[in-house]
Amino acid sequence: MKQYLIQKLISLLPVLFGVSLLAFVLGVITPGNPAELALSQGGYEPTPEQITEMEEQMGLDAPYPVQYLRWVGRALTGDLGTSYSTRNPVGEELARRIPVTLKLAACSITLTIILGIALGCTAAAWQGRLPDRIVGALTNTQLSLPAFWLALLLILLFAETLGWLPTSGNGGPRYMIMPALVLSSASTATAARLTRSALLEEFGKQYCTAAMARGISRWRLVLKNALPNAIVPVTAMLGNSLGGMLGGSIIVESIFALPGIGSYALSAVTNRDYPALQGYVLLTGLIYVLITLLVDTVSMLLNPKVRLGGKRI
Repeated sequence: MKQYLIQKLISLLPVLFGVSLLAFVLGVITPGNPAELALSQGGYEPTPEQITEMEEQMGLDAPYPVQYLRWVGRALTGDLGTSYSTRNPVGEELARRIPVTLKLAACSITLTIILGIALGCTAAAWQGRLPDRIVGALTNTQLSLPAFWLALLLILLFAETLGWLPTSGNGGPRYMIMPALVLSSASTATAARLTRSALLEEFGKQYCTAAMARGISRWRLVLKNALPNAIVPVTAMLGNSLGGMLGGSIIVESIFALPGIGSYALSAVTNRDYPALQGYVLLTGLIYVLITLLVDTVSMLLNPKVRLGGKRI
């Protein structure tokens, strides 16, 4: 297992390099002079001499490879630059906002696990019957409904019509219900379909056939026999969904006015705040890589047949 984790870490190093390079190139290819943008916030028009002086201070007069190495070196120490719009360190802004995004992602993945697996088990247990068709219609609707449209429908129903839930802000559990439902909708449908497919595949194997021949009930067969073996591909999908939630929370956080890193990234795009955007890309890329490593480790523990280099771990 130790050898497996070491090789996985080594294999992820090129991904981390690619993420850091993408974040750096993002600031290079974007239109406008970073030094001028940093000076011109608030409507101030800097002089050419001021721009030249700022370029020297920011190290923009050095070749791009040198700039990249300097930027990576600062990033490794936690220095992601200073935001053009707020004048605050980007690292501090991200550290202050990421707990909100993590809380939203945790609520969303919890809903995905509970609802997705429950719906998938229900559909598989009653394959071809009414519950299966209802789950199929529900998942089709979830996958076809855009997130922003679902958010507006939930706000209209639960906030404006019934007055049960708040529409914005970051507070107690009630504030996370609608955002989590929106963010988890598509992944819940995917988890339900994958669970159903994996269970039906297990039903066709000999141990399930023998269990049914002994008169075991369908639900006991699903929960006790088939689900432990069918959960491995679902686990991998849930890990990918968690990474997507962390990186794709921009729309949800903007609609429900949640002060997370998603809304921070959207504000950075609007204000052409490239250091903030670079920090966001680097942070979300790092989180996604760590989640991938965690998912691979959990899948390996759940599935003893995982092999590395032709040998059982």
